[in-house]
Order: sequence, then structure tokens, then C-alpha cells
Amino acid sequence: MSLIKKLESYLYDDDSALDREIEHSLGEPSERMQREISPETFARREQQVDDLRHALLEEEHEQYLRMHQWSVTKGAKWLKRLYRAMAVCMLAVMGVFLLQTVVALPPFGAADNPYNNEVSQRYIEQGIPETGAINFVAGMILDYRAFDTFGESTVLFVAASSVLLLLKLGDHGKNEKPTQAMLEAEWDDRHYEPKNDEILQFAAKILVPVVLLYGIYVVLNGHLSPGGGFSGGAIMGAALILYLNAFGFEKTGRFFTFKLFRWATFLPLMTYAGLKSYSFFTGANHIDSGIPLGTPGAILSSGLILPLNICVGLIVMCTMYAFYTLFRKGGM
Repeated sequence: MSLIKKLESYLYDDDSALDREIEHSLGEPSERMQREISPETFARREQQVDDLRHALLEEEHEQYLRMHQWSVTKGAKWLKRLYRAMAVCMLAVMGVFLLQTVVALPPFGAADNPYNNEVSQRYIEQGIPETGAINFVAGMILDYRAFDTFGESTVLFVAASSVLLLLKLGDHGKNEKPTQAMLEAEWDDRHYEPKNDEILQFAAKILVPVVLLYGIYVVLNGHLSPGGGFSGGAIMGAALILYLNAFGFEKTGRFFTFKLFRWATFLPLMTYAGLKSYSFFTGANHIDSGIPLGTPGAILSSGLILPLNICVGLIVMCTMYAFYTLFRKGGM
């Protein structure tokens, strides 16, 4: 019988034509034929199928329980052993490489050490002509190794941002009520450190302007004498903390707000990145940067070192103040 005739018989002849074809092909009666011929047999087979399915489900559940039990007992022990073994192997490999590197290094303090006769000699002999900075340390960290200093400033920025995410309680507008956590933090701050110490406030009125001016001097004069952005920023941050302890958050917040803190950290960091990216590009491609070094010893000299010192000083000052306020109260 051709395929077309078979289809016609399936579609237009009696309803059992397809069942008979399946029965003939498989050698077994179809489901419909089983019901017509022997309902008891069909019911018994259905029960057997249900029993088999239930047994398979129970077996699968038992296997899952055994695997779960193994994973929390023997499996966990094996994983811990494997983790420890891999950690020991990794440490051993790293140790071998580090020891090989140490062995290959020149002896410490030797006269022919490149660190003693090349790097230091370059800083001393060519530091002023190449950087314009009288302070060799400032010329080194903000010119020769300015990329490292940028990484250190970025670490401070990321640390301040992380502390903000973890400890900041939030802000509220003038017409909004503060949260219970803010009220408790404010009460705790007022309770343990009341802002009515006249001796402390009088001393702060005299010392804070002097300390701030000294910090600014250390930052601006860092390329001419010992100092720079890190030390000057720490001094200015200490002045802000002293003022906060003497007069409290309300008065300090009149001139140093959270918005000012954000801009005073973001803009200097981006300025640092932009200035050094330009100098890196021009130096790497042997292009004249066009930035004059000025007269060594003058305040406006040493090229980019002076603005970079200012950027680093602002970042350090804001980071110190942010750490203190966030750990103390959870806000500024």
C-alpha cells in the first residue's frame, strides 16, 4: 500500500486503522485496543507503570540524599584537602619564583649595585634640570615615579568611597525628618562629646587657622623644601578634625559639606590623571610637552609638580576628615 493510500485510510476510513497499523508495526496492542479487548489487563499494566515510576522516584530521591550526605561529610573533607593541597602547591611555586628572583638580584649595599650608582646618581645629577624641583623627593615621587603616586592617591579615594558605602547613614533634606539611626548617632555624639568646652574652642580659634596655613605652606613649598602633598594634606586634615571636635558637625558643615567633599576628592584625582597622562604621552613619544620648568628655587617652578602636590594634598585632607567623621558618626 502506498503512503498516500495509508494516509487516506487513516483520515477517512474507520478510526482504528491507525491503531491496527501501530499494532502491526510494534507487535503489541495499542492503548485503545487494550481498553477494548481487556480493561483489566490495561488497568494492571497502568498500575505496574505507576509502581515503576514511583520506585524510580524513590530511588532517585535516595541517591540525592546519599550524594547530599556525602557532600557535607566525606565530600567536604575531600574538598578541603584538595583546596589545601592546591594552596600549598601554589605557594610553593610562588616561593620558588620569588627565591629565584631574590638570588638573581645584586647584593644589597654593593658598590656596583645599579640602585646605588645609576638611579640615585640620575636623581642627584639630573633631578633639577629634568624636573626643576629643589626637593629631590618631590621630583622623584611626582615626576620620575608619578604613576606610583597616582596609584596611591587612587587607593585613598577608593578607601574613602568604601567607607562611605559601609558607614554613611544617609542624608535628609530640610523638610524631611531624619531617620532613627541618624537621631541616635547625633544624640550619641552630643551626649559623649558636648560642644561647650570654652577652653577647647578658644584654643581651636587660634590653632586651626595657623595649622591650616602651615599645611598650605607645606603643600605649596613641597618642591622647594621638605614637605609635599601627603604631609601637607595630613596637616590640613588634622586642622579640620580639631575644628570639628571643638565646634561640632553643625558649624563645620557650614563650610565643609558632603558635596564639597565629593568635588574636593574627585576633581583633584581627575586633574592628576589628566596632567600625568599628558606628560606620559609626550615623554613616551619624545614630544616636547610645552610645560616650562621655571626657575629652580622659585615658587612657580618644577613644571607639573606644584599642581600635583595641590591635588594630592586635597585628596589626603578629605580622606582623613572623611574617615574620622564616618567612623565617629556615620556622616559629615
